[in-house]
Amino acid sequence: MATRIVVAISGASGSIYGIRLLEVLQELGIETHVVASSAGMVTLRQETSLGMADLESRSDVVYRAADIGAAIASGSFRTDGMVVVPCSVRTMSEIASGITSSLVSRAADVTLKERRPLVLCVRETPLHAGHLDTMTRLANMGAFIAPPVPAFYTRPETLDDIINHTVGRLLDHLGIDNKLVERWSGTT
Repeated sequence: MATRIVVAISGASGSIYGIRLLEVLQELGIETHVVASSAGMVTLRQETSLGMADLESRSDVVYRAADIGAAIASGSFRTDGMVVVPCSVRTMSEIASGITSSLVSRAADVTLKERRPLVLCVRETPLHAGHLDTMTRLANMGAFIAPPVPAFYTRPETLDDIINHTVGRLLDHLGIDNKLVERWSGTT
């Protein structure tokens, strides 16, 4: 089976990370199955002026958030993992509680129950104790909590450098080799 990744875009700020991830996965020839929440689509249009056609051009399959009969809603549909990028606190909380009211949270729940990598690029701040407790529950369930935190040891010169580094680290959590991350080799 070829590598197959589920990508979800929720309503938190940072939809450019999801777009760049899809572009890189497409460049790598990796099959992508994409779902965006309704808030995710609003944020995508607000932050990037992109829309559904742009998601479709960067993806193999795009599902509606209400399509609970989608392939990615079943554990028998094999994937190599899922990334929710950006991941809102609402989406994170639904996943942690097992509430599967949308395809985003259902696909994430399936990913966890099948013991596949689930990477949540939580993009909210500041965080209160409830958020931190939810992150701890998810980490204990096997999810990777990977906020988009810039790494300045790479000496980024552009916004694209920062975005690419974060996307490269997300790919690392899925076990996908990439050249987006400048690997640390110690101090010079």
